[in-house]
Amino acid sequence: MKIATWNINGVKARIDNLTQWLKDSDPDIVCLQEIKSVDEGFPRLEIEALGYHVETHGQKGFNGVAILSKSKPDDVTRGLPGDPLDEQSRFIEAVFSLPGNRVARICCLYLPNGNPIGTEKYSYKLAWMERLQKFAAQRLSYEEVFILAGDYNVIPEPHDCFDPRVWENDALFLPQTREAFRRFEGLGLTDAIRATTDAAPLYSFWDYQAGAWQKNNGIRIDHLMLSPEAADRMTSAGIEKHVRAWEKPSDHVPVVAYFDFAA
Repeated sequence: MKIATWNINGVKARIDNLTQWLKDSDPDIVCLQEIKSVDEGFPRLEIEALGYHVETHGQKGFNGVAILSKSKPDDVTRGLPGDPLDEQSRFIEAVFSLPGNRVARICCLYLPNGNPIGTEKYSYKLAWMERLQKFAAQRLSYEEVFILAGDYNVIPEPHDCFDPRVWENDALFLPQTREAFRRFEGLGLTDAIRATTDAAPLYSFWDYQAGAWQKNNGIRIDHLMLSPEAADRMTSAGIEKHVRAWEKPSDHVPVVAYFDFAA
């Protein structure tokens, strides 16, 4: 099974790239972030025509997440628990049946950016991460296949960006941010990419400005975090960076992982 995460940066603007990638890459489950669409405005027909089920948690103009899947999920939950006043559409969970009477819980998340630091936006980022940690701890107690996939807006380590000095005062790379990310690993979650390689550079985002793509001035902020039950079944992982060179691209590219869930 191939599971992918991709910040699409506007699904309507990127629908041609998305459908072409679905045909070429043939993922089984896709977690999309920043769909920037209300649920009823999501281009379902084009995606359903390729054999995918579509589950969305949309928002007009910004944010928004979706899960595309070849098999229909058994259950879908929208919104991250812990703050009933949070109206931003950043989280969706789908549960899928696996062989041997098992399930896979796939969560798609768009973690807040947090900039500028010193404002309520950074406080919101840290509070959101704390809520996600509590949620993850609860889900991990089930001892099931559990994957938190998405745009974390976190650069975990210095070798995950082209020049750490550029990012040292950014919400994506502050020590407090990275410490919060390490707490996910402390819970027992595994970074799919770093479980397969320590190589650098490995990036998932290149800004549209200053020729970042051409210079390979990127950062790695899109992650699949795996429960022990998922990590044990992973066979490989990678970043499909070639799509960044397509016409009218997202500034992010798909990050993928392969699993053997045979009974």
